Amino acid sequence: MSENYSRRRFLKTSAIIGSGLAINPTMLKAGIRGAQGNPIRLGGPLNGTFSDPVEWVKAVKSLRYSAAYCPVQPGASAEVIKAFRAEAQKNNILIPEVGAWSNMLDPKDSVSKAAILKNIASLQLADEIGANCCVNISGARGEQWDGPYAENYTKDTFDLIIETVRHVIDQVKPLNTFYTLEAMPYMLPDSPDSYLEIIKAVDRKQFAVHIDPVNMISSPQKYYKNGAFLKECFSKLGPYIKSIHAKDIAISPKYTVHLTECRPGTGYLDYAIFLQEASRLKDIPLMLEHLEKQEEYKLAADYIRGVGAKAGISFLE
Repeated sequence: MSENYSRRRFLKTSAIIGSGLAINPTMLKAGIRGAQGNPIRLGGPLNGTFSDPVEWVKAVKSLRYSAAYCPVQPGASAEVIKAFRAEAQKNNILIPEVGAWSNMLDPKDSVSKAAILKNIASLQLADEIGANCCVNISGARGEQWDGPYAENYTKDTFDLIIETVRHVIDQVKPLNTFYTLEAMPYMLPDSPDSYLEIIKAVDRKQFAVHIDPVNMISSPQKYYKNGAFLKECFSKLGPYIKSIHAKDIAISPKYTVHLTECRPGTGYLDYAIFLQEASRLKDIPLMLEHLEKQEEYKLAADYIRGVGAKAGISFLE
């Protein structure tokens, strides 16, 4: 409790927490299309780093992507940010997210405070470069930033998540982007319903959802019925989704339950339903991640495009 109190005192004394506006689902649902769907933007990591926006665009287009992870880091100059934003807009490339990966709930105050500052800077960058969102996980109450700990699920931790997210948003007051949390297997949010609970509690119009369905498939029942689960995710969270991670998942016959993330096309995820649901959203990209080589990213992209072609879904390039 003393650690939580110390962190809360840091949050409260470093700035005045502003009052937020409740999210209006009716207004947000106006961005969802019907069954005919929208063209999907696909993206993924690029080889290397880029200081020249023109070269960055060439690299994105060479992979037939229309979305790309943020090419600059927090602390970049206003001129650099402006240049990349302009080149992205000129070439119809959408930046879906700025990652702020860090543990804002770390039991060590020095670690959690540094993480909070990183998230504030990342959200500011997302707002300036015109990204759909800034994304992080909620955090873990242990040394491993994404690890499984019993305290991850306590009421006190839930309250700390809400307070921390509000603080980050209120510090930046973003106008062009949203702050989001990605679901994880070992922490909140870990289901569509827990997402909705956090959205209601945060009560900020610039708080939204970054969805990774694979991270929420945590049982054989969800695994084998993942088509229905995907529909549930988009039905409940669709109005709030700002970016999507595209992965796959496989089960192995080991005791007890072993579910493994894998390359799209090598697992059991119903990609036809995944793409159909994603195509109901406009300009919300599917982003590939966690593969070791560009050859694997090409295989993943080819598989996704192939499934889309069979389902009558097109992709922006």
